[in-house]
Amino acid sequence: MSPAIVVLLLLAGCSEAAGRILPLVARRPGLSRTAVAGWLLSGGLIEGAVFALWPLTAWTLAGAAPSSSGAFLWTPGLLAPLTLTAVLAFPMLGPLLHLLLFAGVGAGLAGPLAAATGLAWWPAAGYLAVTGTGLAVAVAGVRRLVIGIGATEVAV
Repeated sequence: MSPAIVVLLLLAGCSEAAGRILPLVARRPGLSRTAVAGWLLSGGLIEGAVFALWPLTAWTLAGAAPSSSGAFLWTPGLLAPLTLTAVLAFPMLGPLLHLLLFAGVGAGLAGPLAAATGLAWWPAAGYLAVTGTGLAVAVAGVRRLVIGIGATEVAV
């Protein structure tokens, strides 16, 4: 993975994490800057890792064995729209806008996945939708678990 791709993934991840953290910061004005920066960095790393896993997961679900030749991986041209949508669509702006931009990025990835796997465009788009949704649900579940654990620690 090239340094440009890593930077774009981290930027997209930090933008996504900021959208999740800003409402929390607004409700708790007494939070330290260090805690907020730590949450933003760790959330950005996790979100960036999830973004990085999206093509590989779709590739695997499509039944193609990842190989060094012709593998479906992020390129700066494919990743730039994802980073732009992450910057433009903070999750706090609304789930409908977020879903619309998620679908747009998935549609952009469907062509390269179809070419890499030999599938038609629609099945490739379906694999991307299933994997993107699965990864989003997994991250949301972990987020809720962490919030639940944090709430019980504060209550104790």
